[in-house]
Formats: sequence, C-alpha cells, structure tokens
Amino acid sequence: MLKRVALVSKRLALALPLLLAAAVLPASAAVKASDVIGRAIDGFVRPAYASLDEHAAGLTKAMHQLCETPSGQDLEAARAAFSGTVEAWSVAEIIAFGPIKENNRLERMLYWPDRKSIGLRQVQATLASKDPSATDPVQLAQKSVAMQGLGALEYVLYGDGAETLAGRDEPYRCAYGEAVAGNVETMAGEVRDAWQKPDGFASLWANPGPKNPLYRDGNEAVTELVGVFINELDMIRDVRLKGFLGAKPDADKPKQAIYWRSRNTAASLAGNLSGIDQLFQASKLGDALPANAQWMAESIHIQLGNGVTTAKSIPGPIDKALADPALRDKFEHFALITSSLSTLIGTRMTAEFGLTAGFSSLDGD
Repeated sequence: MLKRVALVSKRLALALPLLLAAAVLPASAAVKASDVIGRAIDGFVRPAYASLDEHAAGLTKAMHQLCETPSGQDLEAARAAFSGTVEAWSVAEIIAFGPIKENNRLERMLYWPDRKSIGLRQVQATLASKDPSATDPVQLAQKSVAMQGLGALEYVLYGDGAETLAGRDEPYRCAYGEAVAGNVETMAGEVRDAWQKPDGFASLWANPGPKNPLYRDGNEAVTELVGVFINELDMIRDVRLKGFLGAKPDADKPKQAIYWRSRNTAASLAGNLSGIDQLFQASKLGDALPANAQWMAESIHIQLGNGVTTAKSIPGPIDKALADPALRDKFEHFALITSSLSTLIGTRMTAEFGLTAGFSSLDGD
C-alpha cells in the first residue's frame, strides 16, 4: 500500500530545511506560520471533514433505506449518495496526516491501489460466504482494511451482481454494504471530532514550539502544509492518473482507474484538485510571497481551477472516455496542468520560501 504522506521527521530527513525565522514566513513579519496553519485548519480541514461526515451519514441512511425497501429507485439513490461521499472524500483526503492516519483509518477508508486485486477477492469471498460478522460495523472494523471502505462499497453497489440489490433475493449483499457505509460514517465522524478537539492534533499543528512533540517550530508546521500541495499533486498525476493513462492509447488501462465501476474517476480527480485549491486559498499562503512573486499565488489558483474544470468535463465510463480521442486529450491536458503546478509550487514557490525543490513523500517507503 502506497504511503503518501510521511511524518515531519521523515520530511526533514529528506533535506527539506525551511529557511524561515522561528515562526515567521519571510515575505512579511505580519505573516506568521501559526496564522497560516490556523487558517488552513479552520478554513479548510475542519469544513472538509465535516462535509465528509455529513455525506457519509446520508450514505448510511440511503443504504439502510435500500435494504429496508429494495427497489431500482432506492438503488439509484444509494449510488447517488455513494458518489456524493466519494466527492467529499476526494476533497478531504488531501489531508492525509493527523487523525486520518490513526488506527489505519486512511487505508480503511480507501484501500487503493489494489494492484493484485487482494481487496477485490476478499470482498467477493465475503459476498460468496455470507460471513455474518461482516454485516456488523463494529466487527467489520476489525477485519481487513480492504473490506470496509469506499472500494468495497463500490463493488457492492456496482460490481458483478449489484443489480440484485433492487430486489429481495440477495439481502446479505445489502446488509454488508450497509455495514460498510456505517463503518465509513464512523471513521468520518471520528476524524471530524478529532480535528475539533481544542487540545488535539489541530492545536499541535497550529502551535509549534520547542515543547511540541510533532512541530518544534514554524518551519516544521509550514513544511507539513506545503508538503500537502507537493505530495498530493504527485499522487494525483503519477499514481492516480498515470495508473490508467498510458503513454499511448494502446497502453491505457481503464480498469486500473480509481472508481472506474461507479464512473467517479474524473470526479475524484476534480475533487482532489479542488481540495488543494480550497486549502491554498484558505491558508492564504500566497500572502507570504514577496511582492515580486505574488503572481504565483494567482497563477496557482487559476491553474487549479482549470484542472478541476477539465476533469469535470470528462463524462461517462472511463473506458469510453479513453477510447474517445477528444476526451482522452483532456486527461493529457489534466496531466500537463498538474505538472505545471508541481513546477510552480514544488520548485518556484518553495524556492521563495527557502525549501529544497523536489521533495516528495512518494520517494522511498
């Protein structure tokens, strides 16, 4: 399983010194690292995970309704709730450190990539054996991470045999799906609550200091934030997009795309970039740039918006999109946008802040 985001200690070990004053960004004495982080938490992290929790609660209700009164209409309602939850998660998942990393929540929420189909086989085996313990969210939470998150629920709702959910012939499949949805809701609520705690992780991140066990100074706190932009752009392009988009059309692998069954591939990519844009705007990190580099902040915002628009304009099943030269070109354009952003943020902006260019938590284990 790819470990996208390393701990601060590992990031610093990767030669990433921030040449900042103890807790002050270089452009202005009025721009403090703690203020930037505080805005990121209040303006993006907390609302994003609250939105995820709200969507997850709606998903659980939709699954319960489907199991109570199975019908084609209720199945479509559950699928719509699933897609809404995927979109909310795609925005929030860029904050892949802190509470979401505790108790394997990140992997439990989304086990991906599943290159050897280990998770798929486990879900299929569970549906075949009708293991009663997998229909209890509490017991399910103790099982394999691949059986209890969005990937598992996608297969329940869209995989082979999913049409049986519209009738009463396969109640087990629905019961298992409802348990998965309940588990997702539980995790979303736990992470939302953890970010809200006045003495929790948010306080540690926003109040760096010599006695802080995670962030000893503003350098380390801001490194965590900037790392989100760099690492997530790398992940979106090199892992998510290039996982299915080949160098040439005959090298495309549509069934390697995330959420391909539910047709949420492009929507997920759009959500990821939207999350990065929302975080960048909320933190006002661009305000810390010198006057002669302020253009970078606006350019970053514009390019992120262009990436979101491009991804959202790719409709339908991923295999059909890749087979259409005009739509496939949009994926290529999306890749170019993320590459441009990686250069702008990972090289030019980080240079203004004194970071060594090119770090990524995708390097190494």
